[in-house]
Amino acid sequence: ALHEGHVVSAQELTVLLQPVFTQNSRNLILFLQDTLSVDDFTYLSESYGNKNPFQNQVNKLFINLLQEILQSSPSSLVLPAVDCKATRDLLSFLQASEDWKLTNVTDLDVSHLEVNTSKPNLVVVQLRPLLSQLTEFVKLYVFLFIDKIIGRLTMDLQERGIHFSVIYTAVRPSRISRRTDVVWELRRQLMATEEEDNLSYPPLNVTTGNGTCILFYASNFSLNANSSVLIDLTNATFVTQTVDTSSSTCSDFNRTLSLKYTEPVNKISSLEIRFLMTNKFYGGSARNWFTLDSVEIIQDGEKFAKFNVSVISAPAEYSFHCQLVGTSNLYPARLIPSNNEAKNWDVFISRLQIQGFNIENNQFSYASDCTGFFSPGIWMGLVTSIILLWILTYGIHMIMQLTTNSRFDDPKGPALSVPQTE
Repeated sequence: ALHEGHVVSAQELTVLLQPVFTQNSRNLILFLQDTLSVDDFTYLSESYGNKNPFQNQVNKLFINLLQEILQSSPSSLVLPAVDCKATRDLLSFLQASEDWKLTNVTDLDVSHLEVNTSKPNLVVVQLRPLLSQLTEFVKLYVFLFIDKIIGRLTMDLQERGIHFSVIYTAVRPSRISRRTDVVWELRRQLMATEEEDNLSYPPLNVTTGNGTCILFYASNFSLNANSSVLIDLTNATFVTQTVDTSSSTCSDFNRTLSLKYTEPVNKISSLEIRFLMTNKFYGGSARNWFTLDSVEIIQDGEKFAKFNVSVISAPAEYSFHCQLVGTSNLYPARLIPSNNEAKNWDVFISRLQIQGFNIENNQFSYASDCTGFFSPGIWMGLVTSIILLWILTYGIHMIMQLTTNSRFDDPKGPALSVPQTE
């Protein structure tokens, strides 16, 4: 029994999960999402006064599935709040606790999953991300998709007579509860601490003999091949760090971050992603600037896709940060396809931060952000103000053109005649 407001620590979580390793069943399915909170299941329920019956029905479908799985299982455990550091190290803890046969699949490859019960299996299913910029309506469809994935895999294993345990969790919370019972002076400090905790894994660093030469971080790093195969590289790059960076190169003026993945998904045996950066001196600013010139994707050592990069540059002493980077026209920083093969790929990187030069103490320097000073809101405010100012100026000008009569009609005298020229 957990009291309200209690957050399960990493040590408590390891104790609670011990029955998973002592039972006869040695097959563990880990459904891993990028963000998740208990509020995601109740936000659109009737108790919140939502008036859209379709949204309520969709939300109930997902909740009913989870309740059905929990009730039909011999034992179950629900932990409403778990320390994000504990969930960050959960996969490493599971791998160290048993001699598992590790299988990484995405939610699109669940139907092709093969489970050999001759030895313990740890299947990590990377679920579709619930990105913060998605609307609640779009998140409902994502929940429906997750509902089908969890139901399909669990029913398939049950029909095949395979005993298994399931863990459904996320790398970090989707909603951070703000503390209101503290004085105002401490509020900013508490919020800063919570934001820091929300960064659930450290950045990827590439080191040479002289120290760290490249730092790379993203909250979500995903690719989409041919609009059909979703490849989520977040976990392999930052959490488990199974990515191979040995081909990365570092010189004074050119640096390349090479990320090599072995069988990231079915039908792709190898995948390499390169970030090519340069450090140049510009006389106009009298300082050196680092620029991410291009991004290259090499599939199976044959298919070569190249993207030109816009906007991503910063002073050589700084790092670069951008909330959204990818191939979409809606992103502040874009990857523009420069050959035909690149048109088959969609790239999505959220909360990108990268630094290729002048790294000190293995930490990011001050970040130059991709968001310009004139945001869309500022532009709309300026345009609206200019239109209203023009209307006001035109009105004042018309009023100033009005003139009073210089002569008046006398009812006792002859009628006043005003020539048309006046």
